[in-house]
Amino acid sequence: MSKKDYNFPADLHYDGKNHMWVKKENDNIVLVGIDAIGLDTLGDLAYITLKPEGTIVKKGEPIGTLEAAKMTGDIFAPVSGKISAVNAACVENPGIVNDDHYGKGWMVAIDASDWSTESTALISGEKLQPWIEAETHRMETQGFDA
Repeated sequence: MSKKDYNFPADLHYDGKNHMWVKKENDNIVLVGIDAIGLDTLGDLAYITLKPEGTIVKKGEPIGTLEAAKMTGDIFAPVSGKISAVNAACVENPGIVNDDHYGKGWMVAIDASDWSTESTALISGEKLQPWIEAETHRMETQGFDA
């Protein structure tokens, strides 16, 4: 088993439980995608379904599904609010997420209803590196090639 160096851009926030990233765009609009460990765990994505624009979402509830080489899983909202955009390009071609999960591979934009409170539960800043190390170790001990 080899140890991987996962890429976690420091300007993003992370939902450590569900391996989603969040990027605050402006006002309360945030982009949401899957982080490096989440993608590695799933393998190459083959199919993505997302709830439609205008859907009200609650933090921790499913907003879609991912089907991949290794498994199928739900996509969970890292914050509450309303889906303001769906990245149709990723739904049509999930390979975009495989190739550029922190850029063109964003999945939904959410108009966050309580960013100031809910963002405090996301991982960022000085908490990021210790979390990455702990997650990498956890993946190794569970038999994933982390």
